[in-house]
Amino acid sequence: MKPLKFITLCLLLTSASPSVLAESGASIEEGKKLFYLERVTSKGEKMSCTVCHTDNPKQSGKSRANKVIEPLAPVANPKRFTDQAKIEKWFKRNCQDVLERQCTSAEKESFVMYMKSIK
Repeated sequence: MKPLKFITLCLLLTSASPSVLAESGASIEEGKKLFYLERVTSKGEKMSCTVCHTDNPKQSGKSRANKVIEPLAPVANPKRFTDQAKIEKWFKRNCQDVLERQCTSAEKESFVMYMKSIK
């Protein structure tokens, strides 16, 4: 089986089985690690996905501009990971903010797998 493209993976999450997703090289465990990863940026700021999204993906968070961020977990926010343009926009921005680089396809897939696994 050929690796799934990231966008295809996100848009098919509701029907894809865990075994199909695992064949792409992604994993729920790596997605969870990425979500909870804490690092200090080159500006000396502590950064993590949880800074804005909280440590519970089923809860709403707040942006640095104090805007409400809807929950990341599709179980709490069924619209999450359904719009291709939004998926790309937010991964591009948030990976740069947290990791100071773009996320790899495997990291994106793992992240989505973890969010999808939350019940």
